[in-house]
Amino acid sequence: MSLSSREILSKAPVVPVLVIEDANDAVPLAKALVAGGLPVLEITLRSAAAEESIKRIIAEVPDAITGAGTVVNAKQMERMAEIGCAFAVSPGHTEGLLKAAKDTGCPLLPGAGTPSEIMNLIDHGYDILKFFPAEQQGGVSMLKALSGPLPQVSFCPTGGVSLSNLVDYLALPNIITVGGSWIAPKDAVKAGDWGKITKLAQEATDKVKALRG
Repeated sequence: MSLSSREILSKAPVVPVLVIEDANDAVPLAKALVAGGLPVLEITLRSAAAEESIKRIIAEVPDAITGAGTVVNAKQMERMAEIGCAFAVSPGHTEGLLKAAKDTGCPLLPGAGTPSEIMNLIDHGYDILKFFPAEQQGGVSMLKALSGPLPQVSFCPTGGVSLSNLVDYLALPNIITVGGSWIAPKDAVKAGDWGKITKLAQEATDKVKALRG
């Protein structure tokens, strides 16, 4: 039985947003992040190696909850469901994408940045959304403002989130988790420094635990 978006993101102190350029890095990277307490992984479709990376992680890292990011159309949504992604993430949303998510049954975290976009997604039955790009859309102050008129929605802010402002976001009642790329820096991945990535993941996990008890 597949997990819902809420169930998935409730297991995610932080969602690492990953651009994997070499599929050979996928499994050790995923294992390093899981070892640091971050089991929910968003592999973005921004590289030629993305699909192969997702397949390898699904096959070889059973403790990871593997999803696809930067899913921007129905065809991609259908393909990600076909290869077994646990969830998909989009920077925005279209009617075609929402229909494909409904048809496939693969949980989608659609993106929104304005009250009108959020209200449209509420009409489609969504109550957990990606807030993107978070810092450029007003960050913590914007999300705080949105909680007044739209208290039924929870967000995963992504874009400009880092260890330095992580607590500011997670302290808000309408934030379920955050997405970030700082946990897997390109230089560490390229060097195969999986220990450094586990350490960065553990730092984020510890910070969330300290905040949420």
